[in-house]
Amino acid sequence: MKLNFAKKLAIAIAIIYAPIQTMAWGTNGHRISGQIAEDHLTMKARMAIRAILGNESIAMASNWADYIKSDPAYNYLYNWHFVDFERPMSQPEMTEFLEHDNSVNAYTKLKFLIDELKKPATSKENKLLYLRMLIHITEDIHQPMHTAHASDKGGNDFKVNWFNKPTNLHSIWDTELINFQELSYTEYAAAIDHPTATQIKGWQTAPLSKWIFESSTLAEQFYTEIKPGDTLNYKYNFTHLDILNQQLLKGGVRLAGLLNQIFG
Repeated sequence: MKLNFAKKLAIAIAIIYAPIQTMAWGTNGHRISGQIAEDHLTMKARMAIRAILGNESIAMASNWADYIKSDPAYNYLYNWHFVDFERPMSQPEMTEFLEHDNSVNAYTKLKFLIDELKKPATSKENKLLYLRMLIHITEDIHQPMHTAHASDKGGNDFKVNWFNKPTNLHSIWDTELINFQELSYTEYAAAIDHPTATQIKGWQTAPLSKWIFESSTLAEQFYTEIKPGDTLNYKYNFTHLDILNQQLLKGGVRLAGLLNQIFG
C-alpha cells in the first residue's frame, strides 16, 4: 500500500508541477495582461466574449492553455505556445521567414485562431477553445523567451541562479521577476496600465510579425548580458523592470486590439 501511495503521490506532483515549468509569464503574468486587455475592450467585443466565456474573465481564461497541459488529450497544443529561432534575424528577415513558415508555432496558430474566430460558422465549443488559446498565445509571445533560441529551448537550458535559487533564464522571465514585485495581478495591472493614445495605436496597428521581432530582439539582448551560471538578483530586477512592465502592458493592449478587431 505504501508503494502504491508513493507512486500516486509522485504522479500527482508531476501533473501539478509540469505546467508550471512551461508557463509563459507564469500564472500572475498572464492574468496581468488579461486584466489589462479587459480594460481596453469595446462594449461590443466585451459582450461577444462574455457570450463565449460566460462568467470566466479574460484574466482567468488566460491560464487555461497552461493548465490543460496536464491532460494528454491536449498534447497537440504544445508547440502553439512559442516560436523559436536558430539565429538572430533582422526585421525584414524575420518577416520573410514568418510569412513563409508553415510549421506549428505561435505565429501560424495565432493567424489560424484569428481566422476561425471571425467565422460565424465556428461551433460554440471551438470558439471557447480558440478564444482561450488566442488570449494565452498573444500573451505568450510578449514574454521574450518564448521567441528565443530553439537550441536551448527558449532559455530553459540556460541555467542561472535567482539569488540563491537554481533556475534558468526562461523562468526568470516567466515568474521570478514578476513574483519579486509582490503585487496581486489586479494591483500590478492597475500600476502599469497607463499607455498613451499614441502607444495604443502604434502597438495595436503593428503587424504580428513585428510583435514577435520585438520580443525576439529582447531575448537576444538577454542572452548577451549574462552567461550560464551567473547569479541574478536586485540589480537584474532594477535594470529590467521597465522592459518587463512594457511587455506585460503591450501584451494586454495588443490582445484587446485583436479581440476588438474580431468581435467589435
